Amino acid sequence: MAVSLKKGQRVDLTKNDPGLSKLMIGLGWDPVKSGGKGLMGGLFGGGSAPNIDCDASVLMLDENGKIRDKKDIVYFANLKSKCGAVIHSGDNLTGDGDGDDEQVLVELSSVSPKTSKLVFVVNIYACEKRKQDFGMIQNAFIRAVDANRNNEILRYNLTDDYSGATSLIVGELYRHGGQWKFAAIGQGTRDTSISSIVKKYM
Repeated sequence: MAVSLKKGQRVDLTKNDPGLSKLMIGLGWDPVKSGGKGLMGGLFGGGSAPNIDCDASVLMLDENGKIRDKKDIVYFANLKSKCGAVIHSGDNLTGDGDGDDEQVLVELSSVSPKTSKLVFVVNIYACEKRKQDFGMIQNAFIRAVDANRNNEILRYNLTDDYSGATSLIVGELYRHGGQWKFAAIGQGTRDTSISSIVKKYM
């Protein structure tokens, strides 16, 4: 049974399950439909909102909360971390359809010992040009699956009003006392690109 997290909550992963070795982190979102319940419902004419291209990224931080190497930024233009433990599934351009929109595989035992935290971020591509923000997105979530058993172990549904935010720090996978934990963050920012987010950790 998957643990359902609320913003700010944390959960032990490997302490509760010492055999956990490979995670699939799934991130999903849907564009708000016109006339629907979403924050922007009814604003656009018939049909749905314009395609919103959300990009999921993973920032691998050291014990000081810094990015040591640009290859430790895993995103659509760099699908594999320097240590080889973090692999991105590739870019989804629309967010349409059920289930995960983008997935990241994490081999916990292979994560470099110099890495203390993996930060999962989603930003809207070309948000300024397209005048888009996360108020136009609904049903955003992050979930963790035990990839060896294909068993969902946690899920965090982002339910805040993110109108005006162009990037989301969704969650963090981090080491603590030799174990791996997960924290539900759900923090919106006004960063307009992955490079803008990365600068905060350099």
